[in-house]
Amino acid sequence: MADTQAGQNSRNSFFHYLPYSEEDEKLGMVCTSVGSVEVEPNVVYPPFKEEHPALFRTVSEGRVLKEFHIIYVTKGQGIFETEGSSFTVNPGSVLLLFPGMRHRYRPLFETGWHEYWVGFKGPFFSMMMEKEILTRNRVFFEIGINNGIISIFNQILDEVRIQQPLYQFKACSGILFMLAEILTCERRRKQPNHYQNIVDKAKDLMESNLYGAINLPAISEQLGLSTSRLNEIFKTCTSMTPYQYYIHIKIHRAGNLLEQEDIPVKEAAYRMGFEDQYYFSRIFKNKTGVSPSEWKRLSRA
Repeated sequence: MADTQAGQNSRNSFFHYLPYSEEDEKLGMVCTSVGSVEVEPNVVYPPFKEEHPALFRTVSEGRVLKEFHIIYVTKGQGIFETEGSSFTVNPGSVLLLFPGMRHRYRPLFETGWHEYWVGFKGPFFSMMMEKEILTRNRVFFEIGINNGIISIFNQILDEVRIQQPLYQFKACSGILFMLAEILTCERRRKQPNHYQNIVDKAKDLMESNLYGAINLPAISEQLGLSTSRLNEIFKTCTSMTPYQYYIHIKIHRAGNLLEQEDIPVKEAAYRMGFEDQYYFSRIFKNKTGVSPSEWKRLSRA
């Protein structure tokens, strides 16, 4: 069980260092702290210093934490330094801190800033590092003012203020949603707008030939691209290759056929363009977790 500590020193500031139980830890993740703090110009950072645990007070001089943190600045300017890198913080900047990473950050004395932050830890987030979903070479994001992320922070703050049963579960759900939104914003910012148009057209062409075999060279030619370039753009936007997406929508449609029509598995495979029923069954089970015949049986149970 962790200790709890809270602070609320102005109308625009609230923060809380959270308790968590063994039951909370079974989830594989816990929220350790959350806050929304208005730092006025010409105020020494961090404000309300004595109300933070000792380790957290040295943020402007340099510190190392044993947990993850997301800091989202919505007003003002500042600096963020970590492991040889330095960043200028502006409204819409996100700082992602990793366990064991030396860092420091602070607003400019003459501007102050408004920050949201949330702390979290657990084996689930360590797994995200192992899978390189979160990496230490991506610690600073310029996503702009994002009302969705502000809303998630406020929902977590509300859960923490009230602390109803399973509030830790709800707070961690918000953290996952927030991470997904931050990474999505980063991907959108890096890819040109016309990439999505290319992907949408490729999807339309695949769906118009859903019952046949995929012809990537023909699709690429219609889009004025090489096959390798189409693969690259498609995977950048969707995290799947065109072939993987095509198989996904074929299997989805096959599942609908088996649910809605009283046809044998062999016919469903044939209609979806699979000449080999056993190959179709293997792909279907790989994508859905059950065989086509079991899918059919469950849909009629």
